[in-house]
Amino acid sequence: MWGVWVAVGIVVVIIGIAIYLYNKLVMARNRVENAWHQIDVQLNRRADLIPNLVETVKGYAAHEKSTFELVTQARAALLEAKTVGENAQAEAELSRALKSLFAVAEAYPELKADENFLALQEELTGTENKIAYARQFYNDSVMAYSIARENFPANLIASIFGFKEEREYFEPETPAAREVPKVQF
Repeated sequence: MWGVWVAVGIVVVIIGIAIYLYNKLVMARNRVENAWHQIDVQLNRRADLIPNLVETVKGYAAHEKSTFELVTQARAALLEAKTVGENAQAEAELSRALKSLFAVAEAYPELKADENFLALQEELTGTENKIAYARQFYNDSVMAYSIARENFPANLIASIFGFKEEREYFEPETPAAREVPKVQF
């Protein structure tokens, strides 16, 4: 009789550990999803600021049409991106386009003094900081999910319940994209 209770106790402990590990994997996977959505929110916020910025600069530099088209195309590509890799590539293109736009703005001292432009520049800078934080949080969440999925005995639970998908880190597309855009006015 004593052996039956020990066996039942061991089974209960194993089931308890399996439930705990399963819940930990679900939490880690959901944290990655949430972190990705936070990046998406910030990228969309930045994309929403860009038309106002372009219109403000257009008022001063109407002959810089190619720069405005480049920014508009890069913004559209970012809004259409679906995967982490596509977002990283589109974000790098948008950063390059914004550098060009700010270079145009450098040539117009009255633009640099415009209140709307200054407010948009400040908002864009704040958004860039939020994007950087969201990327870091996402990558940290991907790492935590990978560790939770690969550690023993959680890897057994992960393979049984289908936690096999690797999550992609959000990395800049090119080495140049790793540089922080410098905006000076």
